[in-house]
Amino acid sequence: MKMVERIALYPGTFDPITNGHIDIITRAARLVDKLVIGVAVNVGKGPIFSLEERVELVQAEVAPVAAKAGITVEVHPFSTLLIDFARDVGAKMIVRGLRAVSDFDYEFQMAGMNYRLDSEIETVFLMATERHQFISSRFVKDIAAFGGDISSFVPQLTNEKTKAKLKGNA
Repeated sequence: MKMVERIALYPGTFDPITNGHIDIITRAARLVDKLVIGVAVNVGKGPIFSLEERVELVQAEVAPVAAKAGITVEVHPFSTLLIDFARDVGAKMIVRGLRAVSDFDYEFQMAGMNYRLDSEIETVFLMATERHQFISSRFVKDIAAFGGDISSFVPQLTNEKTKAKLKGNA
């Protein structure tokens, strides 16, 4: 009997990708055979990186995770309803990271709505590890915009690209 490939989708804006995102991606990679990272358009959040730049940056930052986990990790942009994108990529699981209790209310409501839209796709919550619970892309952008050191919050390449982008050099 052939085993069904376990495919999960981890969606986000990833503007920029943080060490917290990498932590959730690393942990999700242990649970599935294939992980799709969906980079959302989400212009309402005022991204500093274009969609194409975010996809490229996420691809570069997750390549070592995929290699270490020995699974396929794909990165794709999307601008559709999340549940439709999950279906399109064959995901039966949506991975969401929780940093604090304040995240739970929104995530709980979104999981409920997604379940109503497609009860065959489960939402799985992974708690951020203690050292990453306070990191958010918004805070990283704010700190970087004022010249603060973000090197402990983001991977090295993302640090360099974010600083360059905010200086107008990217």
